[in-house]
Amino acid sequence: MNSCRCGRGLALAAVLVWGLFSVEMVQASPVETGRDSVLTEYEDYYNRFMSIENRDGIAAGGGFLVVEDQIFALEPDEEDSILMVPAFDGRYNRLALFFVDREGRILYRTEQLETNYCVKGRMRQPVQSIAAVSFQDLNGDDRMDIVLITSCVNESGVYAGKSYKVGDVLFQNQTGDGFYRDYRISEKINRFGMNKSAESIAAFVRDGESTEFLYTASTLQELQKNRFRVIQEQCYLRTFGKLGKLQVTPGTYRIADYDIFMIYLVNEQGDIVSVLQPMGEYDNLYALKGVTCRDIDGDGLKDIVILARYSYEGEGGELFVESDYQIYYQRTGGFVPDTEIRDTYRCSDEDTMEMLVEKARAYWGWQTTND
Repeated sequence: MNSCRCGRGLALAAVLVWGLFSVEMVQASPVETGRDSVLTEYEDYYNRFMSIENRDGIAAGGGFLVVEDQIFALEPDEEDSILMVPAFDGRYNRLALFFVDREGRILYRTEQLETNYCVKGRMRQPVQSIAAVSFQDLNGDDRMDIVLITSCVNESGVYAGKSYKVGDVLFQNQTGDGFYRDYRISEKINRFGMNKSAESIAAFVRDGESTEFLYTASTLQELQKNRFRVIQEQCYLRTFGKLGKLQVTPGTYRIADYDIFMIYLVNEQGDIVSVLQPMGEYDNLYALKGVTCRDIDGDGLKDIVILARYSYEGEGGELFVESDYQIYYQRTGGFVPDTEIRDTYRCSDEDTMEMLVEKARAYWGWQTTND
């Protein structure tokens, strides 16, 4: 792990102002609890956070749970190196970072992190764990910055129980006595799926590589100009009802040794009509097993089924490879992803496309395999 040079102080008043400013921002949209209630909760939380005087007090009096296996020395080669001590608040699931010396004194702290604003307008955040921490110089100022990735699971709602990652970057300031965040960078990291690994975040922030074009391109030509690699053997030209004749165009973009998998529906003029993201929260496309356009739900319209193998990194850094599928149903205005079948049937490595189509049609009570 790389080291990080850090100073000895922090303007705590600035943290307070920044914290209140962030709460003001998340109140801009309707919230589940009242504005006054959220501000009162934040004041209580922040007072507890700021009242902690030393490392022992993080858990003893502050109500935070220290993540012991994610405590790192910022300068591992130095005996008196500052330690980064992450801890989750027991009441609100919010993450805080405490930077302490070898005597346990807190030199500076921050709770202004992207993962603390997954659910806008609420103090309580999804249940979280720390997926990755990395120390690197990302902006070329010869000071080590922090890459932080958390794994989150919503407790309620449509996506309850499903894990997703939140990436963040803390830049060390010029005086070496603290860190700051650029919310615009963190927003792009998470909005455009560059939060899967510390390597992909570094490729974006340090090297200027980006997946943004995958979501904003308007033509196939623009995609290929930005090094999107079309998987030619799985390209199909199909007629999709009122949507007309479209080319189903799967392909990948490589960033930091990860292949980001996307599918585009392109009209005869080369314009992108629709974008599909079957990869979900996986890290990397390992192998595309097939793409087919068949009527799955029996409404007479061609749907799209994707079967692939994906890889992802486990909590211990081990590599896992898993087969998975996604179904997109054709509707009048475009395509919508399946939200039912995948909750009842998880495919295995032995499943073929024909087996998958048969099972999916059976779910909808349609036994025939004739299109």
